[in-house]
Amino acid sequence: MLRWTLFALPCLGSALCFAQFQANWNQPIAPHKVIGNVYYVGTNFLASYLITTPEGHVVINPSYEQSVPLIQASVEKLGFKFSDVKILLISHAHDDHVAGAAKFKQLSGAKLMVMEGDVPIVESGGKGDFQYANHWAPAKVDRVLKDGDQVKLGGVTLTAHLTPGHTKGCTTWTMRASDGGKSYDVVVVGSPNVNPGYKLVNNEKYPGIAGDYERMFRVLKALKCDVFLGAHGAYYDMDEKLKRGGGSAFIDPEGYKKFVVDKEAEFRRKLAADGRR
Repeated sequence: MLRWTLFALPCLGSALCFAQFQANWNQPIAPHKVIGNVYYVGTNFLASYLITTPEGHVVINPSYEQSVPLIQASVEKLGFKFSDVKILLISHAHDDHVAGAAKFKQLSGAKLMVMEGDVPIVESGGKGDFQYANHWAPAKVDRVLKDGDQVKLGGVTLTAHLTPGHTKGCTTWTMRASDGGKSYDVVVVGSPNVNPGYKLVNNEKYPGIAGDYERMFRVLKALKCDVFLGAHGAYYDMDEKLKRGGGSAFIDPEGYKKFVVDKEAEFRRKLAADGRR
């Protein structure tokens, strides 16, 4: 998010600048195994995950429309078929994580499943968002999720945890993955960030935003985590962990705890600055 802020703030409102910043986030990188049947198939800064099963596959986050061919190429480089992706999930309804949903569905035939608070934004292509005016191709949601719902495919179960604030339906995904004879708790964090311009007090478009952030941190702190992932690779220091060889480097329960503590502290500082003690 620091990279976003440093790049975007000097030229907010410029379509050309936005296109440049979008391109900077949308560079291809080599796909890689995270753990067990969980793979990274995203771009340099927009995290997308492939969860494989014998009955088809799940992808979390289609990212931008321009990201979809990169995700498809990464899936195929790993030896899997894009047409075998049966379920598409998202972390939250911001354009950098969901604008490619319609194209992804068209190319793969996957069913899109979204937390109910984000459904109107996804199906309208961004209209009605409490903060942003970005618009993208609307995507039909095939299953509306509620907090605690499970998504099951081929013996794999992903649980949807409502972690609102960043968006009204921001979702953190959890699952179990087996690797080397051991089982691990995997957490894919939706987003705990308070973006530039967010108003936490007296927000007429999102009156409960502060309370939702507080709920989100309670949920995140209660989750058991061995393998820490998130909507951006930067959340969990992906680049540094890859330099260390990946594999066991992704097993990082302490890194998860520190991330949550640090992000809650950032939220509390912003809340105080907005006038709530």
